[in-house]
Amino acid sequence: MNPNDVAPMVITMVIAIGVALVLIFRGPIGRAIGRRIEGSGGGDTNILAARMEELEQRLAESEGVRARVAELEERLDFTERLMTQSAREAEIPKGLKPGS
Repeated sequence: MNPNDVAPMVITMVIAIGVALVLIFRGPIGRAIGRRIEGSGGGDTNILAARMEELEQRLAESEGVRARVAELEERLDFTERLMTQSAREAEIPKGLKPGS
């Protein structure tokens, strides 16, 4: 290989790599790197804060729902006891009921 042929090839490769890097860094990757360097990656922290707030709201809602379900379970148990008691009273012959 002739040493005179190497220089144009190196220059072409440097230009091609430079163009590729410019295209990459001008896109979303470059903007993210720029925000990180500036230290203003606040977009991520704002998103995380919003997600945390949303999750806390959902947790509060689920605790309210859990309390309502517990109350409904108690009501269901009470209703079942009443129905069972009514069924037992219906099975006992009238002459054998206490207090008759």
